[in-house]
Amino acid sequence: MEKPAASFDRRIFVIAHDFFVLVVAWLGARFLANWLIDDPTLTWPQLAVEINLILIIQGFLQWRAGLYRGVWRFASLPDLGNLLRAAILGAVAGIAVMLLLDVSLEVMLLVVWAFPGILLLLLSLPRLTYRIFKDMRSEVHQRRVTQRTLILGAGRSGQLLLPELRRRGRYDVVGYLDDNEALRGRLVESLPVLGPITRLSKVCREAAIDLVVIAIPSATNQQMQRIVSYCEAADVEFKTLPTLKQMGATLTRFDDLKSVAIEDLLGRDPVSLDWDGLRAGLAGRRVLVTGGGGSIGAELCRQIARLDPASLVILDNCEYNLYRVDYRLRSEFRDLIIETVLGDICDSATINRVMSQGRPDVVFHAAAYKHLPMLQNQAREAFKNNVLGTKRVADAAATHGVDTFVLISTDKAVNPTNVMGATKRVAELYCRYINQHTATRFITVRFGNVLNSTGSVVPLFNEQIRHGGPVTVTHPDITRYFMTIAEAGQLILQAGVLGEGGEVFVLDMGEPVKISYLAEQLIRLAGKEPGTDIEIIYTGLRPGEKLFEELFHAHEPHAKTGHEKIFLSRSTMDQASLEAIMANLQAAERASQSYDTEALQALLIKMVPELARRGVSSDPKVVPLTG
Repeated sequence: MEKPAASFDRRIFVIAHDFFVLVVAWLGARFLANWLIDDPTLTWPQLAVEINLILIIQGFLQWRAGLYRGVWRFASLPDLGNLLRAAILGAVAGIAVMLLLDVSLEVMLLVVWAFPGILLLLLSLPRLTYRIFKDMRSEVHQRRVTQRTLILGAGRSGQLLLPELRRRGRYDVVGYLDDNEALRGRLVESLPVLGPITRLSKVCREAAIDLVVIAIPSATNQQMQRIVSYCEAADVEFKTLPTLKQMGATLTRFDDLKSVAIEDLLGRDPVSLDWDGLRAGLAGRRVLVTGGGGSIGAELCRQIARLDPASLVILDNCEYNLYRVDYRLRSEFRDLIIETVLGDICDSATINRVMSQGRPDVVFHAAAYKHLPMLQNQAREAFKNNVLGTKRVADAAATHGVDTFVLISTDKAVNPTNVMGATKRVAELYCRYINQHTATRFITVRFGNVLNSTGSVVPLFNEQIRHGGPVTVTHPDITRYFMTIAEAGQLILQAGVLGEGGEVFVLDMGEPVKISYLAEQLIRLAGKEPGTDIEIIYTGLRPGEKLFEELFHAHEPHAKTGHEKIFLSRSTMDQASLEAIMANLQAAERASQSYDTEALQALLIKMVPELARRGVSSDPKVVPLTG
């Protein structure tokens, strides 16, 4: 909050000093001229009139020259520009005063030369002396490293942050920048608002700023990208507060400061959820999450645990991931009934055992193989896990009377040109098919890439950057959709509540992001410069990889739902086509069991004709994972 008394005292002192300097400079110039050229017309009444006029005219001109936007304690050499303008304007003011009072030309010429010089000297010396005094006192008395700090955002978060920074003692906060025009030139918590954020480079240079703190937790990703670009242009260290969603109801603390992460730039506005509807749909119900140890699965488990389910069963085939999610959930939700099962979704015995003992009301099927380059050469394993595994879990859910089954799919299932996308497409079709033959509601949720998920491009790029590069990107123009893990988990839950059975919900992924832009930002966030410190090399598109992903099929109409970030896809596939695909699915299952990879590939292409654009391979070799 602004402090009027402090603001009034500071301005009065500075203006009084400069008005006194004006009087002294004018008297000095007049007496110098009178000493060089004896002027019989000079009298004390004459001087009084001249001084009053010069105070009015020159005082206004100095204000317009921006002389009072600076603060003495961080005045620096670039501020002399404003002082020089004030002195030049002083010459103009002197001419105006002397013309009004009909002073002789000889005296006028001498005063016009002397007055600006004396004025510049008297205005600049106290300011620079004060700055030197403050710097020396800081160095002598503190004897410790301090960072001259600038806060971006003079709102409530910036005001709450200021006392914490001051309490720590290592931060010399010099002021704020804020785009709110109403705050320009005012004091907020005794510190000046030095202008809009666009002035960051200039203020950092003039005030010798070491650290910029972004205190705008409500900033959108576009706003954060803009702010970070200004910080990078200013070549200054910068940190940020967590977003509103991350902060929740906690107070702003210094410990909340963090380095700007890629999520701050590519994440989007906080998701607004129908928490009452979610709680009504999951509270008191038994929930099963397959693949619960993975990135999305673990986030789903955390979100579900907050909604007071009767029990939560987590199935995963990775021992370490299962242990990790079990430990975290039991530490945070001590009253929740949690059961972790180490098992394979392709094992019918395991699935039926979990269903019969856990008796889930809701199943979130997150288990899947997802590494596109690897699966491109291992079609059988991809089909077995992503299609047959989904079929096993879906069939068991129908048999054991599960109320809702949510399949977590991917944008790569749209017009797939790779094995992973094709298998997820078949899984989508099977859930649509079985929804017509059972009381269980089968719902599909489709979305794109998730930032920082296991095996995704962000951890890979970060590892490459830690090793000094190069960062590998497949193509300069390749783009992908991104969302954060938390947003994906929340929207999956919301879609599960919205669905009535048979729908394919598509999450609003915002605008696609160039992978090259992602790589550049990660390099800059690591304190390096792309192309100078860390090279980016382009390796070429991998087998089955597209330049851009799609969220809907070309002939797949879609509509809005009750949630602004969830769309409903309306499939145009007729029943006969669906039955034909199911017949091919049975044949493909037999081919998988007999390890007939050639037959399996041919059947997969029959079910997903788009796959014929790219070849598939049965050679089980590992392909290096790159961007």
